[in-house]
This record gives sequence, structure tokens and C-alpha cells, in this order.
Amino acid sequence: MTTAIPSAARIPDIVGVLGGGRMGAGIAHAFCTAGASVVVVERDDDAAEAARQRVLDALGKSVQRGTTSEDLQTLSARVSVSVDYAAFETCGLVVEAVPEDAELKAAALTAVEERLTSNAWLATNTSSLSVSSLAGKLQRPERFCGLHFFNPVPASTLIEVVLAQQTSDELADAARGWVELLGKTPVVVKDAPGFASSRLGVAIALEAMRMVEEGVASAEDIDTAMVLGYKHPVGPLRTTDLVGLDVRLGIAEYLESTLGERFAPPQLLRDKVARGELGRKSGKGFFDWTE
Repeated sequence: MTTAIPSAARIPDIVGVLGGGRMGAGIAHAFCTAGASVVVVERDDDAAEAARQRVLDALGKSVQRGTTSEDLQTLSARVSVSVDYAAFETCGLVVEAVPEDAELKAAALTAVEERLTSNAWLATNTSSLSVSSLAGKLQRPERFCGLHFFNPVPASTLIEVVLAQQTSDELADAARGWVELLGKTPVVVKDAPGFASSRLGVAIALEAMRMVEEGVASAEDIDTAMVLGYKHPVGPLRTTDLVGLDVRLGIAEYLESTLGERFAPPQLLRDKVARGELGRKSGKGFFDWTE
């Protein structure tokens, strides 16, 4: 027996995404394939065009794989990009997907909110920062929540719905419904450092890094142990490469400041980030991605 999705949870006709990097483009792809028109806002024309191409590339792959019944021309017609926050004025929902920096996110969210109608929803894709603290910067905090998408968005089947202290019950219900309509599974958590997924995922990854640092085993063997022994689809160090070592470092530093020294980043992680070894996006992290 399936649970009916509340009618209030219908995905808005127009969904905005602030930030068109890998995560933002993935979020735009998810809402577009679910039937919404999407508008991605970026910092300048070059970034906006790059964001458009990321979304179109992802949509093209969905068409090739047969995971959507629509053709690329139809899907592409629902995608637009802009460098002006005014493009959000017609959106029923905007998801912020800028880098994991509290001040940057707070400034971006307040700027977006100024452009929204009073009945529009706003969400952050933060993977660890306090959603309640971000909500406290807004004029309508009850219309704000966390929607933590996972990388890569098209292949991931999980979204964490993070409820701030101020999030209304109406939004909590609607957000769960949106996730299900995107064809993904919602996990609802109260606002806490690292939520559920990042807190556990980072804890495992940091310990794996310490093991490499101590010479306990190679990165490849540690990951193999978790994949074969614990049935993880991807090992913690390869996952770190996919997420980005710089992103993992930022989350670890935040968790250390809020939850204590057990989340202190290993020196190995700091050194790799300092050398520019950020994972797949730089070509090297714990593994070689140059091929």
C-alpha cells in the first residue's frame, strides 16, 4: 500500500536554483525531468552558460538512457539561465546551491527572498550548516527548510529534508511530497550539525583517512573492505573524491567546531587540499581521476 502524496506537495510549475555547479545543475535536472520549468541563476554570463550546458548534458543522458519519456527538445525548452535574481520572481520554489560557507549562503538566501512572492518556498542544499541559523536571517523563516541532495543528483535516490526550528508543518509535508515526486526517498531530520548523512559519512571518511595516514592499509584496500564487507556501494575515500576533499574539509571543520575534536580533520586531508588534490574535479584526490 502506498501513501498518498498531499495535494499541497505538487511540485511548483517554476523552480529556481541558485548556483549552477555540479550540484545545482543536478537539482535543476531533477525538477525539470519531474515536469517543472527551471531557472538557474549564476554570478556571470560565462558561469550561466556553463550551468546551462551542464543541465542540458544531464538531460541528454536521461533521454539516452530512457529514464524520461520526454524528448530533449521538450525538456530543454523548460530550462533557462540568468545572472539576475529577478528571474526568481515567478518561482514557486527556489533551492540555493552555492558553496558551503555560512556567510555566503545567508547573504544569498536573503537576496533571493527579497525577490520571491510571499507564498513562495525557499530551501538550502547545505550538507551540514545550521538550517535554523540560516532561517533566522530571513523574513519568512517558516517557508524555509533544507533539501540536502546527494551527488550525483540524477543517480542518487536520497534527499534529506532538514526541518529548521521555524519550518512550518505545511512546508514539512510539502517537502516530503516533492522528494517523492522527484522519484527519490525522503529522510526527515531535525536541524543538527551534519544532520544524519553528513555526520555519519564524514565520521567514517575521516577514520579511513587516518588509517591511510597511519599506513594501516591503502586507500584502495580500505574502500574495498567497506564495499565487500559492509556492502557500501562506494568506499568512503572514493566518495570523498566525488564530493570534493575541500568540501569534506569544510564540513569536518564545522563539525569539529560544533561537536568536538572527534571530527578534527586529519593532517593528510589538509595537506591534500593545500596541494590542490580535491578529488575527481581536480583529477587527483585519494585516487587518480585523470583517465
